[in-house]
Amino acid sequence: MAAREIHVHNKSDRPDNIVLKEALTEEKCAGIEAEMPSFLRGYFMYLKGSLLPMSRLAYLSDIRFFLHYLIEETDLTEAEAPSGIKQGDFARIESADINLYLDYLRKYKVKKDDAVYIYQNDNRSLARKRSSLSVLFKYLYRSGLTDKNITDGLDPIRLPRAGDREIKHLEDGEVMKMLDAAATGEGLSKKELQYWQKTKLRDRAMLLLFVTYGLRLSELRELNISSFNFGRGEFKIYRKRGKEAMMPLSKTVLTALKAYLDDERGLPSVDLAGGPDADALFLSLRGGRMTERQIREIVKKYTGIALGTGKAAGYSPHKLRATTATSLIESGNSIYDVQDLLNHDNITTTQLYAAHRKGAKRELIKDLEWDNPRGEQ
Repeated sequence: MAAREIHVHNKSDRPDNIVLKEALTEEKCAGIEAEMPSFLRGYFMYLKGSLLPMSRLAYLSDIRFFLHYLIEETDLTEAEAPSGIKQGDFARIESADINLYLDYLRKYKVKKDDAVYIYQNDNRSLARKRSSLSVLFKYLYRSGLTDKNITDGLDPIRLPRAGDREIKHLEDGEVMKMLDAAATGEGLSKKELQYWQKTKLRDRAMLLLFVTYGLRLSELRELNISSFNFGRGEFKIYRKRGKEAMMPLSKTVLTALKAYLDDERGLPSVDLAGGPDADALFLSLRGGRMTERQIREIVKKYTGIALGTGKAAGYSPHKLRATTATSLIESGNSIYDVQDLLNHDNITTTQLYAAHRKGAKRELIKDLEWDNPRGEQ
């Protein structure tokens, strides 16, 4: 079935692209729900009232995959499609079946046409998928749709403590290398240089916004020209859970944005009815709002140059967010101010960056150079 075209009639003070993004997510959720058994309708309503749209979509996608697994890999149902799975089929599912499924997810194969694709999940991904099923079966038990709570028998999935993970970020010198690469094209291939000639101002402005404000990928992508009040020197971003935040424009970011708008993007359009992306700040070469994938690839390219690792090992936009947090804390700023800037829900998230101070390990071992003990002359 072809996807329905969505038209926005927006009478709120929120930009059309933000409203449209939420509507498209809702549409995707509705499409997945239509494939599911009808006895799960109450569960769908529960998710809608409990989760953010993107989290809800992730949960629904996990459940849909699980239903396909039941059909294709087990004898727990005779249904040929997820919508045909019966409530009685679910009643036969035991915790051991879920544990087998989670083990299957660690590494599995999918045949598509003449190719075989191998998928592998780490413990963090498995924990998310386990959570999706746990929420589902707890709901079914509480609602009387199954007569037992099988979630108590699910095997635990060990995750490293947050403080045990090395926080990847760029050091200050690497940030400068990244920005220089965007400005000069140094480190780019001949093919990349052809595109860079047309996008260098855009790319540098994007990178500066990431490392100055610690923006999330979705926050940067949804920026519009109308998000900026250059007279006041500020701009508005739209965050998770419908939150909004005003940010002051730094001189460096202001200069980069104006250069991009004047020389690459073109002057701001007065008539925003020229298309759904007429107000979008960052455009692709085809003239549409950049996708998250396109932005992610650009960040990986320039961070790969900065790190000297190449694009494949470049960092994601989230690592630039970590770069902002780490750099601000290392400069002596309050973790509470950094929490507010980055919109961390919990201060403990911000404290993780304080625990990974640049050079802390170097400071500890600087006097343990064994070929020159205790700094002897």
